[in-house]
Amino acid sequence: MYPRVTCNEEATMPVPAAAVFERLRTFSAVDASVGHDERAITEVFSGDTLGSVPVGTAADVEAAVSRARVAQAGWAARSAKERAEVFERYRALVVENREYLMDVVQAETGKARWAAQEEIMGLIFAARYFSRVAPKLLAPHSVPGAFPLLNRASVRTVPKGVVGVIAPWNYPMLLSVGDSIPAMLAGNAVVVKPDSQTPYSSLANAELFARAGVPKDLFQVVPGPGTVVGTAIVEQADYLMFTGSSATGRTLAEQCGRRLIGFSAELGGKNPMIVTRGADLDKAAKAAVRACFSNAGQLCISIERMYVEQSVVAEFTQKFVDAVKAAKLGAAYDFSADIGSLISESQLETVTKHVADAVSKGAKVLVGGNARPDLGPLFFEPTVLSDVTDAMECGRNETFGPLVSIYPVADVEEAITRANDTEYGLNASVWAGRKAEGERIAERLHAGTVNVDEGYAPAWGTTGAPMGGMGISGVGRRHGTDGLLKFTEPQTVVVTRFMNLDAPAFLPQDKWQPLLMTIARGIRFLPGR
Repeated sequence: MYPRVTCNEEATMPVPAAAVFERLRTFSAVDASVGHDERAITEVFSGDTLGSVPVGTAADVEAAVSRARVAQAGWAARSAKERAEVFERYRALVVENREYLMDVVQAETGKARWAAQEEIMGLIFAARYFSRVAPKLLAPHSVPGAFPLLNRASVRTVPKGVVGVIAPWNYPMLLSVGDSIPAMLAGNAVVVKPDSQTPYSSLANAELFARAGVPKDLFQVVPGPGTVVGTAIVEQADYLMFTGSSATGRTLAEQCGRRLIGFSAELGGKNPMIVTRGADLDKAAKAAVRACFSNAGQLCISIERMYVEQSVVAEFTQKFVDAVKAAKLGAAYDFSADIGSLISESQLETVTKHVADAVSKGAKVLVGGNARPDLGPLFFEPTVLSDVTDAMECGRNETFGPLVSIYPVADVEEAITRANDTEYGLNASVWAGRKAEGERIAERLHAGTVNVDEGYAPAWGTTGAPMGGMGISGVGRRHGTDGLLKFTEPQTVVVTRFMNLDAPAFLPQDKWQPLLMTIARGIRFLPGR
């Protein structure tokens, strides 16, 4: 078990943080001895330097992909059961080293510890689910042949080859490694480009993969800018998984399209919550704090719009504002803080501008609205607005920060209409008096996942169900069977027995063809899989 990596001065540090991060950099696929530029990685809470990593180039990606192809050939030759055993060992290592992994995530992102714990839980869920289903899903299976007696047909799965993963900074461990797990279980190698601000989260898992028995070079991390490393991965990978903004997703989709390689992406969201007059307002208000402000709102599936029936909007708003005021904003490597920091100056600038723009155009700040440099360089208060209109920056655009707006609506019909009035379609939350009513509302929402009586976590954590976006919120799905099989190519093999489709010697062609048609018309196909 690795020791804690606590970076604040008040905590006990069994191993100096600098030594830990110096070790992690050795798991980068970039050879630091060849004279690369270095990028310093800072602890978000304080702005202090954690360490540095070498900045990758297009040549580094080319070399990593070349090594990955060699490793992938031997890995794909193993049975799915053998591969699953490796990831069961990895899962055990994650459980054993969960405190250490949370430390790494917090240091790089500044999120509260419970939000860091979400990442670790996601890794555990992914490793457990895909390890259990992979052997069956990847096994060859029979289907009825065109002519069942003459043809024996089977379908097998073939790995794509080298999968590129371009990961974001907001959930840097889960959204780099969580997608790599099914890709490798499917028989692929993976080359990851972590966000430049958060490379250690991927590197920490590269170390655990090595300990679990993942072959050398099968999982490679190439830190560096998207314009260089990301572009090189797109140009050389056989499939691309991306998590990030809708704008960048469009660009990557075009690049993948030119190469005719597969592409899957979870993109932005402007996610709605609906609260009906029959809902338990106390529970809704308390849960909404998590739904809106997990990772300081820097979460694609967090809530930014709340539609509340007019008859209860005043009561709900007061309960929600009180719950937000009670939430503790702070920097802590334990569970004493409810909401952590933003990650960068650019995120702080975006949130500040959205709030200022809304207020200048008539919005009212119900709680929050201010930066908190007294707590750390990038803290911003959880903020709730009313009287927001589409003319304001935060009205229809994703803020990706601790900012949410409350809108009164006349009834459920108006709530559904307004919730769906967006190009996005990633996640939604519904709070109603009866579960059946909540489910009926959920079925009418244009979103890839809908949580009834919760915000986002249950749908995200249901690893056996597909997760992804509609509209400009995504392409393809992670999780569920799709989350594994998208990393494969189906191959059909049909063996013809006894005789082929040529006319037998004793039967003329003009007699054989009508007979063949009669046989074809009479065949009753059985279901395949």
